[in-house]
Amino acid sequence: MTTTALKEPARETSPGAAREPRRRTGRSRRLTLPYLLLLPALLLELLVHLVPMAIGIVMSFKQLTQFYIRDWGTAPWSGLDNYRVSVDFDAPVGKALLQSFGITVGFTLLSVGLCWLVGTAAAVFMQDTFRGRGLLRALFLVPYALPVYAAVITWVFMFQHDNGLVNHVLHDQLHLTDKPSFWLIGDNSFYALLTVSVWKGWPFAFLIVTAGLQNIPRELYEAAALDGAGMWQRIRRITLPSLRPVNQVLVLVLFLWTFNDFNTPYVLFGKAAPEAADLISVHIYQSSFVTWNFGTGSAMSVLLLLFLLVVTGGYLLLTSRGRRAADA
Repeated sequence: MTTTALKEPARETSPGAAREPRRRTGRSRRLTLPYLLLLPALLLELLVHLVPMAIGIVMSFKQLTQFYIRDWGTAPWSGLDNYRVSVDFDAPVGKALLQSFGITVGFTLLSVGLCWLVGTAAAVFMQDTFRGRGLLRALFLVPYALPVYAAVITWVFMFQHDNGLVNHVLHDQLHLTDKPSFWLIGDNSFYALLTVSVWKGWPFAFLIVTAGLQNIPRELYEAAALDGAGMWQRIRRITLPSLRPVNQVLVLVLFLWTFNDFNTPYVLFGKAAPEAADLISVHIYQSSFVTWNFGTGSAMSVLLLLFLLVVTGGYLLLTSRGRRAADA
């Protein structure tokens, strides 16, 4: 009897003691499962982006020319010589890079501003319900849905000097020019590139702003209309302040995409872009794959990366301070 009485408490506590390790094991599995699911994507990101980036940084410190292409690891180290050549704005290489940088900054500011303006105006216009709104939304998104190469090649044919649609409309029909213009060479190439960039980028702004407008209560507009506020007052006092968080992200994404855009100028002009449309992405490509000086091209790429990191960090810092000031 005594033995049985002593064994019974041990039999009662054993299931609880066994459940505790199982609970810990189940909790640890739930905590580690998301990281295990993210592991393949992180490995692919490492292989596709980070590893080439690291190799490019190493290449920027080497005298990597066409003589070492087959085995770039044997190229001699040059230290910071490639960076000195890139930032020496009195020399031809640095002067050309600075000019390309200025063109890229101007092009990016104009393109981002026009994309945001056109996309926001279209989103506000499409906010009201009317017949055919769904079809019009679908048409607005066509430039964004088209493949880049197909869309830009179409613009190449439209910008042709002799039989292009742009010259046919501006010169033959509207008589706005004295003679057909060259759009793919000379100074007009900048406007051609800006037109294609805005045409291709504004539907993205339209899509993001449309999504942001869905979170604005309709009661605010109704109350403002009852108080006598006009359309422009409602946009200024309700729409734009409510869209501030959305616009902050949108402007940053458009800036990074436009500043780094390589496909549009390369397909539009080919390997040798005109001087007026010499964006820095194409300029770095020419410095690397046309002159076969991959060390200097890699140094320019690293400098571009550092510039974008500084601009992004400064932009996020300013917007976060502005958000905190607005909340206070």
